[in-house]
Amino acid sequence: MSERAIIVGAGPAGLTLALELCSRTRIQPVVLEKTGFMGGISRTANYKGNRIDIGGHRFFSKSDRVMRWWLDILPVERPDAGLDPETTDLVMLVRSRLSRIYYLRKFFSYPLSLTPRTVWNLGLWRTARAGMSYFRSMLFPVRPEKTLEDFFINRFGRELYRTFFRSYTEKVWGVPCAQINAEWGAQRIKGLSISRALLHMLKKMRHSPDLAQKGTETSLIERFLYPKFGPGQLWEEVARRVRDQGGEILTNGNVVGIRQDGAGRVLGVRATHAPTGDTRLFEGQLFCSTMPVRELVQALDPPAPAAVRGIAGGLMYRDFLTVGVLCRDLKLKNRTPAGLERVKDNWIYIQESGVEVGRLQIFNNWSPYMVADPRTTWIGMEYFCNQGDAIWSRTDAELIDLAKRELEAISIADPADVLDATVIRMPDAYPAYFGSYDRFPALIQWSKQFENLLLIGRNGMHRYNNQDHSMLAAMLAVDQIISGARDPDALWSLNTEQQYHEEK
Repeated sequence: MSERAIIVGAGPAGLTLALELCSRTRIQPVVLEKTGFMGGISRTANYKGNRIDIGGHRFFSKSDRVMRWWLDILPVERPDAGLDPETTDLVMLVRSRLSRIYYLRKFFSYPLSLTPRTVWNLGLWRTARAGMSYFRSMLFPVRPEKTLEDFFINRFGRELYRTFFRSYTEKVWGVPCAQINAEWGAQRIKGLSISRALLHMLKKMRHSPDLAQKGTETSLIERFLYPKFGPGQLWEEVARRVRDQGGEILTNGNVVGIRQDGAGRVLGVRATHAPTGDTRLFEGQLFCSTMPVRELVQALDPPAPAAVRGIAGGLMYRDFLTVGVLCRDLKLKNRTPAGLERVKDNWIYIQESGVEVGRLQIFNNWSPYMVADPRTTWIGMEYFCNQGDAIWSRTDAELIDLAKRELEAISIADPADVLDATVIRMPDAYPAYFGSYDRFPALIQWSKQFENLLLIGRNGMHRYNNQDHSMLAAMLAVDQIISGARDPDALWSLNTEQQYHEEK
């Protein structure tokens, strides 16, 4: 390998790029990871054999290329072919998706559907108001659609927006929906609306979708793949393959400087090894950044223009923490002919007022192998925050006490049934579509001057991508490296339209 690619970040984008370079070129990847873990926000934390999927990751993509890539790493379980998860670790499980909204101490389908249960839980008067509000939004949509509030009202009506979207979304982002760019809705929710949800419900009555589910909106997907031990298992296996094929991955390496020549080329990256304090210069011919754009611009030497530094400095992120709580049992139950059993939800969106928790995961339902003792219930209570605010600044003991009180307050679990707990913090988890984001296109244009620098990944592009979009950007980048046809616009156009680029 005569050339080297310096890759900042061992998340889905960085590790995909590294393995693609190893498999398809003679360029040696050198990955610098700030933490000691693989996968970025897609990593799996392990606490006494109980695993936490940070943020929850369904392995589903409308891209055949991504699906094939995943299954080359971890094939689908097939006991008849020797791929039995009881005896083999490197497998994907096929899982059913169930996500519901918890509101008024009752469950509502997510996405919302007009079923007798929904009408019963909401009540006739609320349902009638929601219906009238929805038809009004169809006849008189908000134009121009500038904010996330406009986006929700146009697709669900003002009444459903106020009931099911406003408080949860503002809990996630910490600012009113009227201050968030409508592009976030287009990015994350895409074509979902009441009419799409109703059409999907009618289709379900006719047939059961196969695993591909090509014609289904991503928010409505009902089956997905999942690594036996969570998403981090896949990225740890990818990292192993990168190393086996001659790539380097250095952990606990914090990038503190990026040397450039001022004429459109990056020359090297300086990184400090946290345990020793040693700083080392990494030189190469190609550089790829998945680190937050704000940090990238701050690290440039010589500095970026003042206007670019101003945009980067105003980019905002939402941080995130999970309180993992091990319980003997939950109060939430399903009634079955065999008796009461634990609910089947992967996620539960907490819409209740008076509590700070935003979402709850039940890890047993992602994979039974995520839990050390299957007789217990292992849940993740998710809190959205900013570094330095009241939630983030609490000690782990205080956060665990908060989680116990909130479980009791919304009738999910009895504090006496809590056996153990831990806290996992994730800074810069979600790139925000406010702050200086309205000026971000100017920064994108400036970044294109660097002929040997690629920006990919969720934080690298300051875009709320799913992991498959980050992977597609990495794959497309390697395609361009091999062909010699540099086209940064093609990378930035991924996941900006209703359909994936290969489906246009």
